[in-house]
Amino acid sequence: MARVLLSDLPEREDAPEEFRLTAGEGLWVPAGARSRISTEPGTVAFPLSFYRDAALGKLTHPVKFHVPGGWQDWLIQCFNLQVTPLGGTGRAQDRITDLVLRSRHHVSPASDGTDTPSTGDALTLPTSSAARTVAEELLGNPTLDLTADQWATRVVTSTRTLRRAFLADTGLTFEQWRLRCRLNASVRHLAAGRRVDHVAALVGFTSRNGFTRAFRTQFGITPRQFTRDLVARPADSELVLHATAVRQTDDALDLAVSGGDYSAVPSAPDLLLPAHTPVHTNAVHVLSWMYRGSGYLDAEGQHYERQRGTATWIPAGVEHTTGIHADSISLPVGTVTTGDLQLTDPLQVVFPRAWDNYLMYCAVSDRSILRPDDHDPTHILGLFSAQLAAQQSLALPMPTDPCARGAALAYLRSISAPASAATYDLPADVHHIFRSQTGMSFTRWRYAARMRVARGLLAGGAKPSAVARRVGYAHLPTFSAAFSRFHGISPREYQEREAGTA
Repeated sequence: MARVLLSDLPEREDAPEEFRLTAGEGLWVPAGARSRISTEPGTVAFPLSFYRDAALGKLTHPVKFHVPGGWQDWLIQCFNLQVTPLGGTGRAQDRITDLVLRSRHHVSPASDGTDTPSTGDALTLPTSSAARTVAEELLGNPTLDLTADQWATRVVTSTRTLRRAFLADTGLTFEQWRLRCRLNASVRHLAAGRRVDHVAALVGFTSRNGFTRAFRTQFGITPRQFTRDLVARPADSELVLHATAVRQTDDALDLAVSGGDYSAVPSAPDLLLPAHTPVHTNAVHVLSWMYRGSGYLDAEGQHYERQRGTATWIPAGVEHTTGIHADSISLPVGTVTTGDLQLTDPLQVVFPRAWDNYLMYCAVSDRSILRPDDHDPTHILGLFSAQLAAQQSLALPMPTDPCARGAALAYLRSISAPASAATYDLPADVHHIFRSQTGMSFTRWRYAARMRVARGLLAGGAKPSAVARRVGYAHLPTFSAAFSRFHGISPREYQEREAGTA
């Protein structure tokens, strides 16, 4: 969760307002407002800056909006393009305008606890994938009238699981959440001046009377009373200011969206386009990480391919260009001075997906003012070094001596043979060379080789029993015990972990 404290707002010069954002939510902050952002542990928030355009320039109030799942990586790429020399996407401003205007669901501060049509809290979205999909579709079109059973079939889950997810994640049953969704949407339509019977149909009620009863139960007044209050209240009242902001937003929406489709959630942007930097040098060492897809680094005549998860130190003073392929994202996650790190050539390591959130947090801390109070830019050095050491520890060293290397290759070719059936009668001097050049005895090296091959097969999806036979174990329990001793985790647990980070 993130908290945003705003002051110097046009209508609230003396009263700072606090907004709470959960996963999948954004806040548009109008130009001129002073803000302070704080995040809870485990939260990653991306600050983006945009110029004021004709549509968003009308918004004098903060606008809290929903970010559909398909938009999140695109917004991360927007951040990347703002803080690096990579080429831009062209129409990012237009897309952001569309997202803010069409996905908004409330503009009220979290500090106001009253539950009225103008200041009710925005709906909490479920965190589970299936329930969140349902919630996003209902936010986009509140008139959808599928039953919980029908929704469960649509998102490939059970009705019980769907209902449990809504209740656990939002505190509301599925039916209660859908009703609140419709009523929240109705407030905007009423504030924009639409007739009560028209609003009832727009948000999915089959009758005006049913809509009126639900509205009064939720907010304590009828829809007609709500619209009358807007007219009767002073021009600077909270309710009227809210209605004015809504009307301004709807006016902007008319400019941005043909046909006045007020309920549609904007579609996700197209495939991310390739991009590259001009040839340039940096005054500091930069650690660039491939969050998604693949890319490359060309530095002083050398070409380095960068796959998903690869983090690359780009040395200071080295003339280079970096690029990303289609549908790819890279992020700068650290910068250090030449006094903190002596580096002349690029250095790479691969981080598993389990590191994604933390590395995105590092990127935001490194390239924006949203960072910990005790932020230390050099902490990334320890992180990189630890991952490099872990990666190197899993590599299988090969001897360079011809006799020792020949024995190693012969073993790898026959690795499926039962360990008890294989005999390796090597001269003592070859055993000595093997230990000196690999750091392991030949027996230990064979064990490491079996475990290295087993790890690769498990990561590829092979069954543990098949892997056991492939690396020379006749019995699965024996293989499992050997694998657990070497890797500190059972074959099945390792495979589940790899599947979860794929």
